Amino acid sequence: MRIVVAGATGVVGRQLVPMLSAAGHEVVALSRRPGPGTGSVRTVAVDALDREALGDAVREAKPDAVVHLLTAIPGDINPRRMERDFALTNRLRTEATRTLAEAARDAGGARLIAQGLAYAYEPSYGQGALAAESDPFWEHPPKEWATSLTALEELERLTAAADGLVLRFGHLYGPGTAYAADGATARQILAGKMPVVGDGGATFSFVHTFDAASAVLAALARPEVTGALNVVDEDPATVGDWLPATAALLGAPAPKHVPTALARLAAGAWGVAFMTRLRGATNARARKVLGWTPAHPSWRTGLVTG
Repeated sequence: MRIVVAGATGVVGRQLVPMLSAAGHEVVALSRRPGPGTGSVRTVAVDALDREALGDAVREAKPDAVVHLLTAIPGDINPRRMERDFALTNRLRTEATRTLAEAARDAGGARLIAQGLAYAYEPSYGQGALAAESDPFWEHPPKEWATSLTALEELERLTAAADGLVLRFGHLYGPGTAYAADGATARQILAGKMPVVGDGGATFSFVHTFDAASAVLAALARPEVTGALNVVDEDPATVGDWLPATAALLGAPAPKHVPTALARLAAGAWGVAFMTRLRGATNARARKVLGWTPAHPSWRTGLVTG
């Protein structure tokens, strides 16, 4: 297959491109500043928010599939300034998705696979209840995150309209992510700036970037699969579990505990919700319909070590 990968130099794209090449696919790797092409990989420099340039790059490639991994998430995020920090990513999830879907259609009906999130689910169903793909997204999210959720919903709508597939990735870890040993989360933990908020009850479903990429590869082999799939590991964990364990892995002091009212002053409503209310997700459908299993079944074996 000839496959366009938009966002080829991101943390998932860097895992996916060599994986696709090794599997015998021809890859057209799109990014703002691509590296040199090798073998079956051709690189193309394009501004993903330049509608004409992005569309032309896809149409000229004449792909069998388009993989949308475009994000622009800053290394350090201020939870009180989510709209500002995610403004570019939100545009990529709306404007660029629309362009990619149209170009995929114009290129002969190429399949569209897009990166979504597995932690946007409505949290009111109760802690410990893992979310399936049929569960609704957050109905009344904290206002700092509302525009990001709207962008995610638009990405899913556009992908569904193209008969595509959204892979809802869990909290990504691995090289280049916030959870890597040199990433933003690890730095905060080492500095003692990431406490357990309230009961630490938010449930995180992690996924290694290698496993996110392998799910894309598996999905490419199953063109009949549409809709959305959770791509997460086998070990959902509350903040009260994974945060102290990660501090121990880093050799950092045990995280402090702070009440939600105090945390809200510092991190806002979204910062508190992120640490206390998120739902974990189940990967049961991805395992069943893709025959996919994560090579890293638990974050405990490598969250900050790769």
